[in-house]
Amino acid sequence: MSREYDDVQLSTPRFGARTLTKLALTVSLVGGALMAASPAQAQGPYERGPDPTDAILEAGRGPFSTSQTSVSSLSVSGFGGGTIYYPTDTSQGTFGAIAISPGYTARWSSLAWLGPRIASHGFVVIGIETNTIYDQPASRGRQLLAALDYLVEDSSATVRSRIDPSRLAVAGHSMGGGGTLEAANDRPSLQAAVPLAPWNLTKSWTGVRVPTMIIGGEADTVAPVATHSELFYSSIPASSEKAYLELNNASHFFPQTTNTTMAKSMVAWLKRFVDDDTRYERFLCPPPSGLSIEEYRHTCPSS
Repeated sequence: MSREYDDVQLSTPRFGARTLTKLALTVSLVGGALMAASPAQAQGPYERGPDPTDAILEAGRGPFSTSQTSVSSLSVSGFGGGTIYYPTDTSQGTFGAIAISPGYTARWSSLAWLGPRIASHGFVVIGIETNTIYDQPASRGRQLLAALDYLVEDSSATVRSRIDPSRLAVAGHSMGGGGTLEAANDRPSLQAAVPLAPWNLTKSWTGVRVPTMIIGGEADTVAPVATHSELFYSSIPASSEKAYLELNNASHFFPQTTNTTMAKSMVAWLKRFVDDDTRYERFLCPPPSGLSIEEYRHTCPSS
């Protein structure tokens, strides 16, 4: 039976400068400015795409058309190459970017469905190949950061021109999820992190300040949530924005096949914190529910 609850002791979220600006704008709009403002004036500077709906977030593709390009390991430093997915639209300004790592012994092909899905919601995505398939979480974290650096500094002009280098994020599966925590801990300027069924021998992440959504599987026997995801979530400070989504009866390998609940929550988190797009808050707070969700913890404001 699914259960969901607020972490009552974590009821006050931390908001960055851009978030505070957005909140002030929202208050003024509620006070009456919305009636007078044009749609362009009402939008935040990083909002991309139409007003979100459940149907848009649950579809196999978002509102943006995408292209992709391969990156050879011979042309990069610090990671093993990979595949870049990016929106073809150039009319809405630049986009945030996210690097995603596969897990132990896995290649990017195990998560490849995520690339175009996330990119189609208005992000540049690089799915990386690791230097070796046996790389541990700390190494995968460094490789995620190297991939982001490559995107903003050395990728093709077509890709680079679409990226806002101040709006970057990381994600990964299993040891790649553990690497996501490593990257978030090492680079607090990141805007979001999404570890998927994360595995790491380090259990305490008190240094993480990046808004982090951890997604775990109830039936995971490789990285059981009781000794991995739940401990990671609990250790992140109360002053950091965070959420923990546990998928009902999901194994360790849930990210390797299309998973609508995971993708919907992941996109909403990225849109909210990479794009500062408060239109997506309603998909995160109040807590999402449904048969596919075993548990949800969060730092949403108290109602």
